[in-house]
Amino acid sequence: MALVTVPNKSLTVNPLKQSQALGASLAFLGLKGTIPLFHGSQGCTAFAKVVLVRHFREAIPLATTAMTEVTTILGGEENVEQAILTLVEKSKPEIIGLCTTGLTETRGDDMEGFLKEIRQRHPELDRLAIIFAPTPDFKGALQDGFAAAVESIVTEVPQEGKTKPDQITILAGSAFTPGDIQEVKEIVTAFGLKPIFVPDLSASLDGHLDDSYSAITGGGTTLAQLREIGSSAFTLALGESMRGAAEILQQRFAIPYELFSELTGLEPMDEFLQALSDLSGVSVPEKYRRQRRQLQDAMLDTHFYFGAKRVSLALEPDLLWSIVRFLQSMGTQVHAAVTTTRSPLLEKLPVKNVTIGDLEDFEELAVGSDLLMGNSNVKAIAKRLSIPLYRLGIPIYDRLGNGQFTKVGYRGTMQLLFDIGNLFLELEESRVIGH
Repeated sequence: MALVTVPNKSLTVNPLKQSQALGASLAFLGLKGTIPLFHGSQGCTAFAKVVLVRHFREAIPLATTAMTEVTTILGGEENVEQAILTLVEKSKPEIIGLCTTGLTETRGDDMEGFLKEIRQRHPELDRLAIIFAPTPDFKGALQDGFAAAVESIVTEVPQEGKTKPDQITILAGSAFTPGDIQEVKEIVTAFGLKPIFVPDLSASLDGHLDDSYSAITGGGTTLAQLREIGSSAFTLALGESMRGAAEILQQRFAIPYELFSELTGLEPMDEFLQALSDLSGVSVPEKYRRQRRQLQDAMLDTHFYFGAKRVSLALEPDLLWSIVRFLQSMGTQVHAAVTTTRSPLLEKLPVKNVTIGDLEDFEELAVGSDLLMGNSNVKAIAKRLSIPLYRLGIPIYDRLGNGQFTKVGYRGTMQLLFDIGNLFLELEESRVIGH
């Protein structure tokens, strides 16, 4: 059992965490024909847009209710109404993902009441799905906001229907990149199953050229697919943060679920493929049996470099769990673990201590490591400590291909092994030359 500590500091120095609203907007961006709408000041939206544009290097549709000092005092209902009507007129979205920010949450705007009254005044909005996620950025982190958005989606949109035996719902947490989702999609469909992903970032943020620019998302899970979720035979929840959404579907439609905390590594993938085989009645395709043998060989080739190395990680809880388990399966020691927000996984982590803190805490704890793992904001720490950095999480703005990066499945695990193994190899060579 890990001891979870929260430093008793009066302020955050060099923040690690991203806001809940950013996480919720990322989840909404995995739905087709959507525009996320931030209820707050223009600055809140601008910051989130900059982070996502720099990370994915894509055009990111985000809108704002543009609250000012006066409207904050008087109440934001008029701004919400005007923003929705303007978006409908100009962008014609099928879905609006409405997220609150610290400003409006502190004021205490009754968002559900607002939406009810706006719909009464404007019956033309009946066909528009407005999905509201409460995401105050003065608490929680990106992972919490992402989970809140997915929970709102599965609460508000799916409808009751006749069960389709080959249709399954896959709830993919914030630790999964568009490349990860694509890999999982290929694996699941190889068993003859028809998956509906919530959200499906692989169709919207994977980086592909379209014929025309659109002010709303051009790909992702459609509104029709979201409505059909009530007919799914089973739910696969990927990441502990998706448990809440899976339980909502179980309560609403009596759909059973299974949760997979990680899909990186030999054992987690074996379990996932076995579950798909059990669900579909189809044996594991030869393609994946061969990939498994390739991964075993890669583990043999690389374990010399991973053994007894000390790694320090600064990641969101779901991603932290997945990478810690993977590293330890290769004989690596976790020197320090820093995360952003509370999660049931933290106490279960096979390490002595986990710190819910900032990058100042991380810098103090990481001294003496062989490798650091975290987002691009860890780069300055890596430079100061003269320790190599492997970039994971959000934002990564000094590397290309974040939308396509894959770390799940047998192939993704192999790529991760080689990438990190090469860093360890360089480290050993530099030490030899240094001596």
